[in-house]
Amino acid sequence: MSERVLQYVTQRFTALNAAFFALIIAIAFRMPRLGSKLFSAASRALDLIVRKPAVSVALIGLLALFGSAGISLLVHMPQPIIHDEFSYLLAADTFARGRLTNATHPMWVHFESFHIIHQPSYQSKYPPAQGLILAAGQLIGGHPIVGVWISIGLMGAAICWMLQAWLPPRWALLGALLATLQVGFSGAAVDGGDLMYWSQSYWGGAVAATGGALVFGALRRIIRRARVRDALLMGVGLAILANSRPLEGLVVSLPVAVILVWWMFSKRAPALSVSIGRIILPIIVVLAPTGAAMGYYNLRVTGDATRMPYHVYETTYVQRSAVLFDNQSRPRPMYRHKVMHDFYMGSGPVKRQHSAVPALRTSFNKAKQVWKLWKFYLGFVLTVPLVMLPWLISDNWMRFALLTCGLEIAASASVSRMFPHYSAPITGLVFAIVLQAMRHLHVCEWCGWRTGRFLARMIPVILIASLVPVLGQKMEINPQAWDLQRARILDELESDGVRHLLIVRYGPKHSKQNEWVYNEADIDSAKVVWAREMDAGQNRKLLEYFSDRQAWLLEINRDDSPRKLVPHPAGSWGDSDTVFRGEAS
Repeated sequence: MSERVLQYVTQRFTALNAAFFALIIAIAFRMPRLGSKLFSAASRALDLIVRKPAVSVALIGLLALFGSAGISLLVHMPQPIIHDEFSYLLAADTFARGRLTNATHPMWVHFESFHIIHQPSYQSKYPPAQGLILAAGQLIGGHPIVGVWISIGLMGAAICWMLQAWLPPRWALLGALLATLQVGFSGAAVDGGDLMYWSQSYWGGAVAATGGALVFGALRRIIRRARVRDALLMGVGLAILANSRPLEGLVVSLPVAVILVWWMFSKRAPALSVSIGRIILPIIVVLAPTGAAMGYYNLRVTGDATRMPYHVYETTYVQRSAVLFDNQSRPRPMYRHKVMHDFYMGSGPVKRQHSAVPALRTSFNKAKQVWKLWKFYLGFVLTVPLVMLPWLISDNWMRFALLTCGLEIAASASVSRMFPHYSAPITGLVFAIVLQAMRHLHVCEWCGWRTGRFLARMIPVILIASLVPVLGQKMEINPQAWDLQRARILDELESDGVRHLLIVRYGPKHSKQNEWVYNEADIDSAKVVWAREMDAGQNRKLLEYFSDRQAWLLEINRDDSPRKLVPHPAGSWGDSDTVFRGEAS
């Protein structure tokens, strides 16, 4: 489905949700007791479940896991489409093979692509957490998508566990269910991206949300009763954040540290020696080996324990930082391929982000991104309870949650573009705020009628009902979509028993957002190798190196038009033998 069509359909269903909820509000003031018997029966059923907190946690985790798995299996298996997804899949394949990184390939200049590094080793630029969960899925279920399902299940379970420390048991269970439905199954990526992209793509979000939920859930429990178990879980959450969303994880960790230190020196805390033994030392026990492992990972990938792969990639390919307030310009990168030159130095996102635009326009664009963030996490339905925000301000913990969410959104806004998974660490806090607002709404009365109770009860009903059109959109498959064409080509060539080399030639109408050239971790052992066409001499060396493979030429002009492989015309190497060097913008 094209971006324009997806945006239109999304807007249409948003309008329908708004109209439907307006009808619900009218019913609330006219017939607030409608369905009260059914809702009361559902409440009694919830009371049976929440008697044992562990049952609630397990139930939400399993619902999230099997729900995401069911959508993938019954609708269609997700194919990677975003640059970042291919990068995470490279990390997953590397880890699943029992390696931290891969040796640089002799023909690596033909395999350069977005968000991966080839020097000093061949690996994803991203922190390893998302790659590790995908690798676990590849090892457990034979496919990385299993890791996505597991991550959604863990996220749902972790948010339920967190909310049990913030809300009464029944509301915690309901909040975890709403969080799973909204961010796992209802939300779409910003700018017309894939529906359900946290649960039906390899882009991530759930891993960092799990880490944040562990940190905030442990914080409330530690302050109530300092226990080693909760401190260890906080350490695990911090370790997950450091290896999934380091910047955003650091931002949300700072308010947690301030509250924890302030409480440790307050009169309500146990003796300082007890706090050190039960809180500080357990956290250190987790974070010390985590820090050592991160340093060792950096050493293996980049050759420097203090240098992350992300930094290597940025200094190699990106002239200007994606952080808005970082105006330092790096040396002009050397681009060997036109598509990468155009992406970073031409009309690609970095050029647009750092062009000289008025401050007002920049602020307006950032406000639009924050609005899209709001729609992803809340949408219209979950925004309604926030009319009760004035009643939440008197609660110290709600003020902490609101402040932390504000800091996190500001940190996400400091980069040139915002995506919902950037703010994933605060997912649990967002739904703690929403559910606390729903609790206040639940007790609101109008002229002696419990209108607020009816509205609060209808919110989950409407959210569940809204999944029907979302699933309908997800089932609309364009067989000519470039990602499906790439997958078909790969499946056909991998199944014929012959090893292949695909040399890709891009035309002027090719979209820089759609990248065909990505490879497995072990390129030489792969049945299909994707390579970029270069100049005559480079191409000749490539064909000589892979002389035992069937070589094909794949010409890409319009990405969504039917593709046809033709045998590579040996001796005809194309007409482009230019090395592209970035120009200062």
